[in-house]
Amino acid sequence: MASRQLRTVLTGGGFFEGPRWRDGTWWVSDFYRHQVSTVSPDGRETVVVEVENQPSGLGWLPDGSLVIVSMKDQRVLRFADGGLSTLAELAPYCGGHLNDLVVDRAGRVFVGDFGFDLMAGGDAATTTLKRIDPDGTVTVVADDLHFPNGTVITPDESTLIIGETLGNRYTAFDLAADGSLSNRRVWAKLGPLPIGSTSDEVLGQLVVAPDGCTLDADGHIWAADAVGARVARIAPGGAIVDEVRAPDGMGVYACALGGEDGRTLLLCCAPDFYEHNRAPVREAELVATEVEVPHAGRP
Repeated sequence: MASRQLRTVLTGGGFFEGPRWRDGTWWVSDFYRHQVSTVSPDGRETVVVEVENQPSGLGWLPDGSLVIVSMKDQRVLRFADGGLSTLAELAPYCGGHLNDLVVDRAGRVFVGDFGFDLMAGGDAATTTLKRIDPDGTVTVVADDLHFPNGTVITPDESTLIIGETLGNRYTAFDLAADGSLSNRRVWAKLGPLPIGSTSDEVLGQLVVAPDGCTLDADGHIWAADAVGARVARIAPGGAIVDEVRAPDGMGVYACALGGEDGRTLLLCCAPDFYEHNRAPVREAELVATEVEVPHAGRP
């Protein structure tokens, strides 16, 4: 495990999610300030658009317009020319809040939802992955997913890999030219950590609750460990080959590789993820460090 120093990029957030690197800047959603912002590498924040019903996953269509998950009303929005419009209504396909998304090179949007009412303590339930075609048509492309979350597409666009937070695994699909998914398989089997383990003891062990994630050029995934206060670098199959611990008192709920050389790892940190704790305060932070292997694929 490399020794790395974290640096603070931005403080004062409600709950950061959906980090992306594009056009020389970070893009990030903030659930409880209800906004999507850009954040320069030196920490200058600019609000791009406000999303009343809680923004999450972000992506871009081939024409450069921004797509945004609107969580609570279960819509995917399109932001272009200073205005918001609805790309697709997903409520009929959802059992809980809409969540993260990824966009392929053809402009098809793949998006999941919680599957149940997480914040109210509802009973866990499986749900689906939805594909939104450029004309707004919605198709369910995978089912029986345990809290589908961070999703990546390999550089050759042949494989889509999705984290199942409550399934403790990453699941891969062959991604066809028409946007259909096939050959479902476990990409990485994950599981619980030993209670009371130290950082050195758990390195190489199994991550818990994979959240937001990012793909690197070695085909490994950096995953936010939603209950382990770290990001973990996961090899195909499930071995954890590296990790970065969160600042004291923080958890990590999403991450992204970016920067000019693709080797800056941005972490979305907060003390916890519970809405009743996070919404009234401004304790979320963006922190960053440098890693050896650059970003690859989408997002």
